[in-house]
Amino acid sequence: MFRSSTLLGSVLRGLSLVALASGCKKERVEVHPLWPAGAPGSEARRHEPELARDWWVANVHHPSLTVFEPKPRARTGAAVVILPGGGHQRLVFEPEGVEPARFLAERGMTAFVLKYRLAREKASNYSLAEHGRMDCLRAMRWVRAHSAEYQLDAGRIGIMGWSAGAELAAFASYGEGEGDRGASDPIELESARPNFQVLIYPGPLAVPERLPKDAPQTFLLAASDDTEVASTVQRLLELYQRAELPVEVHLFAKGGHAFNMGQRSDVLGIRGWPRRLSEWLEASGL
Repeated sequence: MFRSSTLLGSVLRGLSLVALASGCKKERVEVHPLWPAGAPGSEARRHEPELARDWWVANVHHPSLTVFEPKPRARTGAAVVILPGGGHQRLVFEPEGVEPARFLAERGMTAFVLKYRLAREKASNYSLAEHGRMDCLRAMRWVRAHSAEYQLDAGRIGIMGWSAGAELAAFASYGEGEGDRGASDPIELESARPNFQVLIYPGPLAVPERLPKDAPQTFLLAASDDTEVASTVQRLLELYQRAELPVEVHLFAKGGHAFNMGQRSDVLGIRGWPRRLSEWLEASGL
């Protein structure tokens, strides 16, 4: 799928079109760099090719958003930025980026899958607090800045983090995400704060010391036998209950870690978990 725009307009926006495998056919999707001239601190490496395999991507030095749009009649105006997991060593791009993006697009949401710089990749000189945070906030601001182009409701833009990606999502959801009023870059004027949050088996760094008053409504999901993650979910639940902010939690008895969208799991509840997310999105008006 791709937007109806001229080639000249695509070049001016820093757009590239790529083909992604989808069973026996390919779909064309948009890929936008977060910073066309290169991410701060990575400008000299922006042309270095990524390392990609069937389901993962690494060696990311030019952070970008891959866009999945709904059919026009299904469009709800809501959007979500998706941060795949991978332990900050690689990105589980297909199972935790492309697959959930297609799932959400089928339900009328515009999905933007983030390729962010990896702080724990071998020989990486990036950090979570600087480069990972920067990429996450920029992605949220980029989507808000382009909300009119994608026919989005700027008040219904959320974030979805998987495992390590959920740790980065916390920078947008719980940190200082307001726009920089003195910035010359119009994207930096936008707020990075999501209106809703979906965290799937979040890593422990996703838990803040305290919740801000405007913390987004949140959907949490994990398996109890993924013990560290289950503890993370319980701590987040306690914070939300203490702050009297809306939160929904699904903690399955079994399932382990990294079950993705559930279709490859042997556990019945895990295979059906995306239905729980659909119900929550519908109930939340998203």
